[in-house]
Amino acid sequence: MIQQLNISEKWLMRIGFVVLFLSVMLFAATQNYKALLLPLGFIFMCLLFVNWKMAYWLFLFTIPLSIDFQITGSLSTSLPDEPLMWVFMFLFPFIFFSNPKVLAKDKWWRDPIVTLIILQFLWMIVAVIFSKEFILSAKFMAAKSWFLICFFILPYYVFREKKDFRHAFILFIAPILMTMCIIMVRHAARGFHFYKVEQAIGDLYYNHVDYSAVLSIVFPLLFVAIPMSRKWRNPFVNIALIGLIAFFIPAIYLTYARAALVAVAFAFAVAIAIRLRLVNLAMPVFYALIAMLVIFMAKDNRFINFRPNYEKTYMHKNFTEHMIATFRGEDMSSMERLYRWIAAMRMSKDEPVKGWGPNAFYYYYKPYAVSSFKTYVSRNVEKSTTHNYFLYMLVEQGWPAMIIYAILVMVALAHAQKTYFRFKDKFYRYCTLGAVMMFSSGFINNFFSELLETHKVGSLMYISLGVLVVLRRISNELLEKEKQEEAKAELRPR
Repeated sequence: MIQQLNISEKWLMRIGFVVLFLSVMLFAATQNYKALLLPLGFIFMCLLFVNWKMAYWLFLFTIPLSIDFQITGSLSTSLPDEPLMWVFMFLFPFIFFSNPKVLAKDKWWRDPIVTLIILQFLWMIVAVIFSKEFILSAKFMAAKSWFLICFFILPYYVFREKKDFRHAFILFIAPILMTMCIIMVRHAARGFHFYKVEQAIGDLYYNHVDYSAVLSIVFPLLFVAIPMSRKWRNPFVNIALIGLIAFFIPAIYLTYARAALVAVAFAFAVAIAIRLRLVNLAMPVFYALIAMLVIFMAKDNRFINFRPNYEKTYMHKNFTEHMIATFRGEDMSSMERLYRWIAAMRMSKDEPVKGWGPNAFYYYYKPYAVSSFKTYVSRNVEKSTTHNYFLYMLVEQGWPAMIIYAILVMVALAHAQKTYFRFKDKFYRYCTLGAVMMFSSGFINNFFSELLETHKVGSLMYISLGVLVVLRRISNELLEKEKQEEAKAELRPR
């Protein structure tokens, strides 16, 4: 596969000197150190032309280290990863046309995960066209476009050999570990207090939920990596992995995020179910239980009986009190979720098919909310949305979008189980388990949020799906190779 584009070295040198000169002059004129970042940007662009795959690895490394940057009051980006997403989005047509047979040869679009992602995107276009907040919805669609290209489509070009899976593992774990060390040191200086975790996180993550989700998604990979590293027969590798596991466990707990703890447990449950060939039952049972709960709560408006006591529903001082309050119905964040979930379900009745439009929930939900479920944070100054991805799809893109997402989750797990048992190579079996555990953990985190639309969690989720598609292709290639070898063996004289 073509991984580089031809360009004159002399022209690169000339342009490089011009960029360096301009950046120095700009720094001299403005005294702004950001001007000195221009040469780094130029070096990256050169790398992009010399070896775009290596540039992609570098791009993946920047994602956990990227921070949100406010451009205007209503416009923000994450640096440096989002501008790099734009670069790869515009580069993709050149990558595609340099070897258009990559997707066509393997009939990429016929993979069930790919088909569902395409259907999701097509229906999102419909929702955007009829959106009540068209500009905001169009921005959402643009962001979704470069997300899908960078994290779902490009992995199909990048993951070709076993070493590519190892590179991806290291390039995600290393920067995440760097952020963890910084946050743990900050948190330790604050006595690991429950209510000071946001201060410790600072700008490294959007909030403690975002941080906890990232940790819970990559954590299962450490367990998968241990049996994969045995063939190196290097005890230091296993010791390092066990040390990382020992570091991750308290780090996840100290995020004080309940969803992350449930997500880790669910990821391991999915891995066990796959090994037992039972995962096809997991999501139908899960959906059935949720449907029964919704029907029970909706009948005779039983949900009203669970309304919180406004005066007693607040943020607690430590995690133990926080957990106890959750079960008593006196936890502010849990009750605020109910407040928005009820509003979302009532909103969906008015726009059941096409929804209100991506990014429109915040501007219309309050008249649909039930005032008896209000909490101290119901003013929603951060402009957050439904805190449940199913309802997020339902209210903003309608029933078709929610149903497609529900099917996608079932198909991804079934896809992983089928692929897992098609492999005889244990390396690829463990890669399959790792990818589906990442996705499963992300699914639970998204059940209590919309983190799939954020750059750190979203990248991990879409890469896990993209890798499952890649692994299916590899399994097909290996099976075809086995058939050819068997056919040759039969033709040999005995």
